[in-house]
Amino acid sequence: MVTKIAQAIRNRQILICQYNGGERIVEPHCVGYGREQQPLLRCYQTAGHSESGRLGWKLFRVDRIDELTNNGETFEGPRQGYNPDGDKAIPEVVEML
Repeated sequence: MVTKIAQAIRNRQILICQYNGGERIVEPHCVGYGREQQPLLRCYQTAGHSESGRLGWKLFRVDRIDELTNNGETFEGPRQGYNPDGDKAIPEVVEML
């Protein structure tokens, strides 16, 4: 799944994922591995389920995503607040905007 997300980042494709009991629409910005080698996705959630009730910047564990599809749409580029110099939560980056 990390490879699929990396491709979506390169192509700036919007993704639909089933995560923690709900469908979420996200713009993927960075995918890689955390300090304990857990696969992580930094994304900007634009719609869908949110346990916190808020949209915006999220960090998802890729191994907890039940389903992942590309909805055929693209996004412009990095969202405000994105740090192109790296993500401290993802020290081993596979792909990033």
